[in-house]
Amino acid sequence: MRRSRALTSAILCGIVTDKDVATTVIAEGLKTEETSVSRVMKRNPTCVMGDTLAVDALQKNGKFRHLPVVENSEVLALLDITKCLYDAIARMERAAKKGNGIAAAVEGVER
Repeated sequence: MRRSRALTSAILCGIVTDKDVATTVIAEGLKTEETSVSRVMKRNPTCVMGDTLAVDALQKNGKFRHLPVVENSEVLALLDITKCLYDAIARMERAAKKGNGIAAAVEGVER
């Protein structure tokens, strides 16, 4: 494997995931040791700010599973949209249980 280069300060210009490698490198029969990241990366990815709510991140349009979190042009993290979805579902399930508990508590109470 060739030694990789990393920049200490750079602007995010793209993102590459396992899916990008599978759909470009493998599907097109390219040699992994000869294929550059710039060939397979998604350019100018959708990003969110650090204070964006997870539920708002879920509402971003696009066919992606990973969403860069940026602040002052610096990448802070890579958000897994699937994890946000599971968290949102868990919150809805907890809210539904609380709602069922309230409904059971007031059942039979007349107005």
